[in-house]
Amino acid sequence: MAFFWRGALLLSLAAVASVYSDMTLECKPDSVTLVWTERISYADTSLFRLGSCFPSSLSATQAVFSVDFNDYDFSGPADSTSFPLGSFIPIMASVAQKTHQPLLLLLEECVAATTAVLEPESSLHPIITNKGCLVDSKISRSHFAPRQKTSELQLSLQAFRFALGEEVFIHCQLVAWDPIDLDQTKKACHYGKEHGWELLDNSAHNDLCDCCDSSCNPRRKRSTASGMIHHSD
Repeated sequence: MAFFWRGALLLSLAAVASVYSDMTLECKPDSVTLVWTERISYADTSLFRLGSCFPSSLSATQAVFSVDFNDYDFSGPADSTSFPLGSFIPIMASVAQKTHQPLLLLLEECVAATTAVLEPESSLHPIITNKGCLVDSKISRSHFAPRQKTSELQLSLQAFRFALGEEVFIHCQLVAWDPIDLDQTKKACHYGKEHGWELLDNSAHNDLCDCCDSSCNPRRKRSTASGMIHHSD
């Protein structure tokens, strides 16, 4: 179930950079960035956590945790359903994991519509298409926020010009999946102006997002039987 949430500016920090053994911390008035460099070559940086926070981006030797106070905190239901053009609409979806094995929540498709129920005459604006591609991020600053839990997904959607004067409804198709079994049909990708398409959960596998500008259809496996040639004596 998805809700609108509001972000809260928690604190203001003076710009300062501090260096610890394998970590670099940069604090600014509206953001904090921590770069954790691992000198052990065989370490899996995708498993690194800052408290309960997942890395914002990864490489073979580094985990980067970046938080922009103006973009997030998702601290409670929004006071209003009206958002100024260009402002961010924080949206959070979650699934009750309970005693189930770890689940990764993904948004497969999302559209904005002028009706509470999708109908042929509904005016539509695509937000997420192609099995998890945040296509709106190519024309705006919309992006997925770093995960706090695998069973949650937070989206900062920049308010856009659509159906002026009408109510707008966001319709999404969600799926809960195995966190270690991502592919081109099970992913969360957003577009960065500097780096192109990026995979939210592990930038080392950004190639899973390569299909976002074309078609992310599952590859059909060739039947073993159809490829066999039988010889008879």
